[in-house]
Amino acid sequence: MNATLTRSVANGLLPYAGPWTFQQAAHLLRRTTFGPTIAQIKWALDQGLTATLEKLFEEGPLPDPPVNTHYPDDPNVPIGATWVEAPFISGIQNAQMSYMGRSLFSWNIGLMWNEDISIREKLTLFWHNHFPLNSNNDPRFLYWNNHTLRSHAWGNFRQLTKEITIDPAMLIYLNGNQNKAGSPNENYARELLELFTVGKGPQIGPGDYSNYTEQDVAEIARVLSGWKDFGFTLNSSDGLIGSEFHPNLHDDGQKTLSYHFDNAVIPNMGEEEYSYLIDLIFQQDEVARFICRRLYRWFVFYQIDEEVETNVIEPMAQVLIDNDYEIRFALEALFGSQHFFDMQNNGLIIKNPIDFILSVVKSLEVETSTALDQLHDSWYRVFGFASKTQMRYYEVPEVAGWQAYYRAPLYYRNWLNASTLPRRMTNTDTFMTAGYVPFQGNGDVMRVDVLKLVAELDDPLDPNAVVNELASFLFPQPISPERQAILKDILIPGLPDFEWTVEYGEHLADPANEDLANAIDGKLRALIKAMLSMPDFYLH
Repeated sequence: MNATLTRSVANGLLPYAGPWTFQQAAHLLRRTTFGPTIAQIKWALDQGLTATLEKLFEEGPLPDPPVNTHYPDDPNVPIGATWVEAPFISGIQNAQMSYMGRSLFSWNIGLMWNEDISIREKLTLFWHNHFPLNSNNDPRFLYWNNHTLRSHAWGNFRQLTKEITIDPAMLIYLNGNQNKAGSPNENYARELLELFTVGKGPQIGPGDYSNYTEQDVAEIARVLSGWKDFGFTLNSSDGLIGSEFHPNLHDDGQKTLSYHFDNAVIPNMGEEEYSYLIDLIFQQDEVARFICRRLYRWFVFYQIDEEVETNVIEPMAQVLIDNDYEIRFALEALFGSQHFFDMQNNGLIIKNPIDFILSVVKSLEVETSTALDQLHDSWYRVFGFASKTQMRYYEVPEVAGWQAYYRAPLYYRNWLNASTLPRRMTNTDTFMTAGYVPFQGNGDVMRVDVLKLVAELDDPLDPNAVVNELASFLFPQPISPERQAILKDILIPGLPDFEWTVEYGEHLADPANEDLANAIDGKLRALIKAMLSMPDFYLH
C-alpha cells in the first residue's frame, strides 16, 4: 500500500448512483461488519443499498450480558447466570476475576461472530478505540463501560461523551477519581480536549493550541473534580458498581475558559457541572470535524488531504451538526456516498486483527460446539488469536488508541510486522488444514467446511466460476486473468475444465460417498488455503 494515493473526491457526499453489484455490497458489509458471509452479501445485493443501510442501523434489543460458563464455585452466580452485578468474595476473588474475564472476552467475540447485518459491533469497537481503557482487572467495570459504548453506538456523541466522562472504568483509567479540589488531576481534562472532542491542532503560542489552551485544561480539571467510582473489587458487598459525586471534593469556585470557548465562565453547578461543560465544548464546530476524521480513518482510509477535508469531512461534519451530533446520520451520508463506493477506496485498509480472524471464522462459517462452555471456549480461543496479533479487547495500548488509526506514516501497516504476519499466516493455514481445538481442548475442532462453503456459490460446477466467485467474496478488488489462471491450476492442476464439472457433479449426485467428497474437499481446501495466503485477503 502506497503512503499516498491520488483519489478523486470531487463528488464528496453526493448520493451513490453507480451500479449495485456483488462487489459494492461486499465492500459495504466488509467495512461496516465483521467478516460478512456469502449469504449476507447476497442478501444485501438483492435488497439494494437503501435497504442494506437501514438494516445496518436497525434498532434491536441490546445483547444479554455475559454469564458464568464454567466456574462452579461462585455461590452467587451459578453456571449460566450473569455475573455483571455479582460481588467479589474474599478468598476466591482471583478465581472470580479469572472466570469473569474469560467470559467477558469470549462474549465479545461471540457478539461479533453472530452480529448478522448490523454496524453495532463495529461501532462499539470504534468507540473502544476512541475512549480507550487499559489496566483494569475488574471485568464488571469493563462490561458496563462496553455496555455504554454499545448503547450509544450510532446515537448521540455528546451524550456518550457525558456518560464516559463519569464512567467508573474511565474514572480509574485516566485518574478522574483522584481529581479533587485543591489537588486537581488534569489527565482526563487533557484527553477530553486533545483526543476525545476538539483535538489539539498545531501550537500557535505559548500554552496555546489551535483549539484550546493549557488554561482550559486546568480549568476543566477543576470542573470535573469530585467524581469517584465505587464498587471496585472487594469494595462492594452488594456487587453494585458505579460513580458518584462528592460535593466536599469538588472545586466550587468559578472557572473561566479561554477565548477558544468565548471566555465562558462556569459557575459552581455541583454534580451538573460536568454536563454543562460538555455542552459548552460541543458548541465548537471543530468537535464535529474531529470525530468525522476519526470515523473516516476507521471506515474509509487514513489519508485526509485538503480535498478530502473540503469535500468529505466538512459536509459530513455539517450533517452531524445539523442532526445534533447523532452519529447515524453522518455515517449514513458517508456510506451512501459516491466517495465511499469509489473503486479506488476498495482494498485500502489492512484488516485489524479482530477483523482478520473474523473474516476467517465468520466469513468461512467455521462451526463450533453448541454446549455453553465449549462454545465460549471456541470464542475465547479466537479472542486469543486477535490478542496475539496485537489487538486485545479492553487493553488498548495508548490513550490515543491503537496506532493503526493515528500514527503516521504507517497507519494500518502498524498491524503487520515480523511477529504478527507469521501468526496470521499460521491461523489461516491451520483453519484450512487440521483445524483448531477450542481453549483447553474442550469441544469440536474448528475447521473450515469447504464443501459447505462452495455449495453456496452460484455455479460450483464451473471451475472458472468457482475461482472468480471465491475471489469476489474473499478479495476487495478483481484479480487479473493471469492470477485467475494460477488459482484455477491449484484447483485442477493441468486438467481441462470438464474434469472438475464431472467430478463435482458426481459428488452432488452421491454426497454420501466419502471418496468423492474427500477428493473434492482436498482440491477446494488447497485453493482456498492459497487464496487466504494472498495479500488481497489481508485487505478490505
